Amino acid sequence: MSKENGVIFLGYLLEQKGDLPMTRDNYLHRRKQFVRSFDRLLARVKPSVSSWLGEEQAEKFMRESRQEYEALIPRIPFIGNSFATLGFYKPVTRYLAVYRALQKQGRTVEEAGRLIYRMGTEEALAIPPLGRRVMEILWFSRGLRKLIKKRAIKSQQRIYPADFVMNYVEGDGQEFDYGVDYIECANCKFLQAENAFEIAPYVCATDKPISELMGWGLFRTTTIADGSQICKFRFKKGGKTQVVIPQSLLTPLGIKD
Repeated sequence: MSKENGVIFLGYLLEQKGDLPMTRDNYLHRRKQFVRSFDRLLARVKPSVSSWLGEEQAEKFMRESRQEYEALIPRIPFIGNSFATLGFYKPVTRYLAVYRALQKQGRTVEEAGRLIYRMGTEEALAIPPLGRRVMEILWFSRGLRKLIKKRAIKSQQRIYPADFVMNYVEGDGQEFDYGVDYIECANCKFLQAENAFEIAPYVCATDKPISELMGWGLFRTTTIADGSQICKFRFKKGGKTQVVIPQSLLTPLGIKD
């Protein structure tokens, strides 16, 4: 979730009712926009990568990541153009490009996972504190919940096979305010198709720093990435974020196991 995609919350409110399916196979029509936002993300994590790999290897990593991403764009399945859809979908495509570039340098999945986690944190930090506060208020608003509920119902039509499919869960008034159960995960489908499902747990882990910074109060017990049938999200205003992450993420980026 980049600074640009921090408007995902507002995107929910601004989406048109029609949102008719488009006859597209991929996102080549948005290639320039995708690449620009990817370049901004690389610039944000460059100091961390340089500290880890050294200047020369970091520069090589940046070049190869961009090359991987440009090559990947034609293979990203089209699942719509809405703010909400792309806000949750674009990050995984960027993380895969980074993973591929690190693989070329002989890095492990655990090392790639740490960088992915750092990238997710940096993307959330790029949103100004005031912006995060506004988004937190919107995240728990009645209007947004109503729209998420409508989106959940629409997702079950499976207009785009590669898309997310979810159920809205009413809050119990005590433990959580509302929830979402993802029956099918677009991120997991994409990684499976690209034979890179091993990074899925690290992609899911980025929800932890995002929830902490955005005030989601996310409590999640299961994910499709960990082998469960559903991704079970529960949100509590003012609640503590409780998300299980891979043990390897407890070791900081650049520190050997």
